[in-house]
Amino acid sequence: MDGPVTPAETPTGKRRVNLALQGGGAHGAFTWGVLDRLLDEDDIEIAAISGTSAGALNGAALKAGLIAGGRGAAKKRLDRLWTQVGAVGDFRLLPWLQPFLPAVRLWQEAAETLMPVSPQSLTAALYSPYSWGTGWQNPLEPVVRDLDFAKVCAGDGPRLFVSATNVRTGKIKVFEGSAITPEALMASACVPTVFQAVEIGGEAYWDGGYAGNPALFPLYEPELPEDVLVVSINPMRREAVPETPLDIQNRINEISFNASLLGELRAINFVRRLIAEGRMDKGVMKEVRVHMIADDGLMNDLSASTKLAPSPQLLDRLKQAGRAAADRFLAEDARHIGQEPGVNLQGLLARE
Repeated sequence: MDGPVTPAETPTGKRRVNLALQGGGAHGAFTWGVLDRLLDEDDIEIAAISGTSAGALNGAALKAGLIAGGRGAAKKRLDRLWTQVGAVGDFRLLPWLQPFLPAVRLWQEAAETLMPVSPQSLTAALYSPYSWGTGWQNPLEPVVRDLDFAKVCAGDGPRLFVSATNVRTGKIKVFEGSAITPEALMASACVPTVFQAVEIGGEAYWDGGYAGNPALFPLYEPELPEDVLVVSINPMRREAVPETPLDIQNRINEISFNASLLGELRAINFVRRLIAEGRMDKGVMKEVRVHMIADDGLMNDLSASTKLAPSPQLLDRLKQAGRAAADRFLAEDARHIGQEPGVNLQGLLARE
């Protein structure tokens, strides 16, 4: 007689996994490539998705596509999302300024060869989205509203969790089900130096990365599998010490965004250690198995400005890098799903 089906498997033998998708501006196109490759694997079933910022957009597009028509439709929906993002241009420019974007970029490139500081760095230090007053428009709004929210919020398919940060309290807000509105997605992707805070239910929200990038705890529900696959796009380590204001601010954000994730990984490691040492009975708390897909080398090569000013060429490069990274994971580490962690948390969390 067969034993009971575990949360990590289905009666059809598919490997069930939760996805945890980081935010990182336009660099989220790397996750696009990862998802595109994972969708080729019929034996991997996505049980739940927790996403922040670009990760939330990827998660919403993925779920909407799966509900609409399965894996092929999900691929097409992700393609549509990032084609639209590439058409936005520079996130810091209002829509009516976008036709002038090529001239702006030409001026920036010329000025950077003549000036001791980057014009983009000066803009990052001095610009406020509130300077435009009521004339400000969120450049991502048309992209977000193009999603079919009846499918994004559907009860079928993978569960979807979207995180944002409450500006007043600094606490994380996790949206699920019908609460995942266009405003919730824009709140999750609201970089405060670029976008005006998003108001939802009388509260103001910023990018979810400050409180959870992404939040892992929603994935601890009993009916969900123990395996969590983190798609990381914020490098844990940067070899070069940043010097320009823009690069300094970018690294501060990366450290801040990774801090919340590292905190949750420490908690997972602590629980696993207690169980391994016999100080906690199995089943009292979830024994999460963490896996990860990343390309820190690529992310070290890219500049901070590319997070805010994507080009179709950059997005395609990131997509192909994501597919390649997923290929490596599938060849080397995917066998661990349902069996053991793919990430050595003790090594990852070791102090210098």
